[in-house]
Amino acid sequence: MGRSFANLHIKSSNLEKTVEALRELSEAHGEVLGKLNNEASEFKVVMYVSKSNENWISVLHDYFVWGTVKKIGRTLSRLIEEPVMTAAYMNEELFELSFFENGDIQAEKIFCEQWTRDEYEQLQEERLNEDYLQKALDIRNEDFDGFISITSPAQAVDKLSELVGMSLWSDWEWIPHQETLRERFEKYEF
Repeated sequence: MGRSFANLHIKSSNLEKTVEALRELSEAHGEVLGKLNNEASEFKVVMYVSKSNENWISVLHDYFVWGTVKKIGRTLSRLIEEPVMTAAYMNEELFELSFFENGDIQAEKIFCEQWTRDEYEQLQEERLNEDYLQKALDIRNEDFDGFISITSPAQAVDKLSELVGMSLWSDWEWIPHQETLRERFEKYEF
């Protein structure tokens, strides 16, 4: 079993607006974050937020894993008028990149080797829309073609991190152990 992470990113430069949307997500839609209805007021939701660069705000939370982060991204995209990108990397076998706007999936790409697709029988993109991906990520044609053809999950994460100017290698569990993440992310309680 290898390294895994999941995170989400809002294509926005407005940190205050993003924090308010995360507050609304935590308070009104806590079930997507793993909160039971009767726990709604008992426990604070802790998120780590970083204005990664002028185009992206990154968010980490303990319930973000492969299989949950997409649902959270979809819900958050209904609350904020910005594209939401979710990234999930599982056991060094796959890297799933999904984009949502207004609660709808706009594009998705799963980076993995063919044997991984064969092993996970249902592993298919919900909506492969390369034009949307290129536009949302703001990647030049010549760079995008090379990026989209990558099959190694780790190489895809590295290349995307380089192309968008922020490290996607981040997870809430890593914060206590990595000084660069502690410096980059601020803790918010909702």
